[in-house]
Parts: sequence; structure tokens; C-alpha cells
Amino acid sequence: MDWTRILGNVAGELIAPTTAAYALAAIGLNVHFGLTGLLNFGQAGFMLLGAYGFAISTIAGFPVWASALVAVASSIVFALILGIPTLKLRGDYLAIVTIAAAEIVRIIGRSTALTDLTGASSGLRGDSYKATFQDLSPLPDGRTALGPFEYSNNASDSWWVRIVGWAVVLLACLLVWRLMNSPWGRVLKGIREDEDAVRSLGKNVYAYKMQALVLGGVIASLAGVIYVMPRAVQPDSMGRPMTFWVWTILLLGGAATVFGPVLGSMLFWATLMLIKAVGRDVIPDTVMRSEQIEQFGWIVVGVTLMLLVIFRPQGILGDKKELAINVR
Repeated sequence: MDWTRILGNVAGELIAPTTAAYALAAIGLNVHFGLTGLLNFGQAGFMLLGAYGFAISTIAGFPVWASALVAVASSIVFALILGIPTLKLRGDYLAIVTIAAAEIVRIIGRSTALTDLTGASSGLRGDSYKATFQDLSPLPDGRTALGPFEYSNNASDSWWVRIVGWAVVLLACLLVWRLMNSPWGRVLKGIREDEDAVRSLGKNVYAYKMQALVLGGVIASLAGVIYVMPRAVQPDSMGRPMTFWVWTILLLGGAATVFGPVLGSMLFWATLMLIKAVGRDVIPDTVMRSEQIEQFGWIVVGVTLMLLVIFRPQGILGDKKELAINVR
């Protein structure tokens, strides 16, 4: 077994663009669930809208900053459409509505009626919307090696995507840290614990929930933009499984914490890579084929999520007192 190669691949997952994108999506979900107690199971819908908003507007000729604004605006509109009729719901009812809304976004995205706009089930090719983002890179062409990590400077899976992705993650962490220690954040925590008590103090609970839904959705839309930088925009890649992986990451690292989503994303993807790499080297093809090892890795993820909820719902960095897992 080539441990040098395996550990190098595992270490690479710690700084991968996908890891950054999922960390950012989990930060947005942390605003929804960790701070406010909203059981949002439609985070993939915000990510997909952000990806489509950025890609479609870039293809239409918008500059990068305008395309990013379109991605953010798309998530805000979606949050308002979703939140206005549903934020009075609690617990399981809100979860059902949000997962249905995300599925509606995915189905619309793969509709043949919108082939010219979204590419339908085939999606949008990466080379059709990445050029303007790559043109912003100050890095020279070619490849750069930093220790065991060697990547292209400006291609799809590049240092430039990693730098921008993790910079956005750090800015989101700073924003959440400031909000958690602000009067606004304390009201959200109060809503999470007992919204009737907060309402009795004269606070507009509905408005605060809407603000949290919009903010978490905006962060998720930026996560969607980062997620599609190393790949194409494909609606089926942002379905229900993506939302459950984001939940696993949040619960693994710790809800209602600043760096829990980041730690959870790093551990999630590094561990998954380790399981797959070791499985391919150790398990013979007669016992389990390569594609079956891939599926086995996701089975381990599902079991991990169940064990987390049962035995340590607060996660690695979380405090059980901060976890609104039993929202009414």
C-alpha cells in the first residue's frame, strides 16, 4: 500500500475547492439552524441557484462582480418566495417544505423547456463561464508546488480557485462570529430557544427569521459558485444528497459554532477520501469493485450521520446547550 500517495491525496482534500464550497454551505446552514433553529433541508437549492445565476449571467456577458451579484440576488428572491408563506411553520413541516422547494429548483433546472438557458439535464459546460473568473487571477500561467501540493495556477482545479474559495470561507466565518456576538445574533438565539418568549418582548420573530433565511441563502449561493468552478453546472449534482452532506458536515463540526462547519468539511472529505483510497488498495476486486467501494464510502457517511445525531449531536466543537435539535 502506497501510504505516501494515499496521505497526499487525503491532505489535498483539506484545501480542495469542493471542501471550501461545502464549508461555506454549512456556514449558511449554521445561520439557519445553529443560530435560528430553522430546519432547512433545501440548502442545495440555494447553491444551485447561485451556480446558475453566476454561470448564466457570465455567459450573457456580465463581468465577474455583476455575475456574483446576480447569484446573490437569485438566492434572495428564492429565500423571499420560500420564506414568506412558510416561516410560520416549525420543525418537521418546515423541513418538508424546504426539501420540496430545492427539488423544484433542480427539476426546473433540468427541464427541457429551458435547455437554451440552463442546459437541461446536461447542464452548462465549465469552459462557457469560467474564463472571466480565471482572467482575474494575478498568478502566472503554469503549475506551482507547495510542499506535497502541486496544482495549476489558473485552470479549473487551481490555486486561484482555492485562494478565492478559502478567502470567502474566512470572510463568512468572520461575519458569523460578529453576528453571533451582536444584538441581532442574540435575538436569533432567543428565537431558537423559545420564539414565543422573544415575541412577548416585542420582537418581530417573523422578520428575524426571514433575515436569517436570506443571509444563510446568500452564503449558500456563493458556495454554489465556488462549487462549480472546478466542474460544470449540473442540476442533478446539487440534489437531496448534497443537502444531507452539508447537514453531516455541520453536525460533525458543531452547530452554533464559528469554525465547526470548516472543521466538519475538512474531516468529512478527508475521511471519505481515506476510506475510498484504502478500500481500493486493500479490498480485492472479487470482493468489492471500485464503484462499489465508492458507494461503500457514502454508506459510511450515512452511518456517521446517524451516530452523530444519536450519540453526539453537538459535534466536535459544539455545546449541547446550543443545539436546537428538538425544534418544535
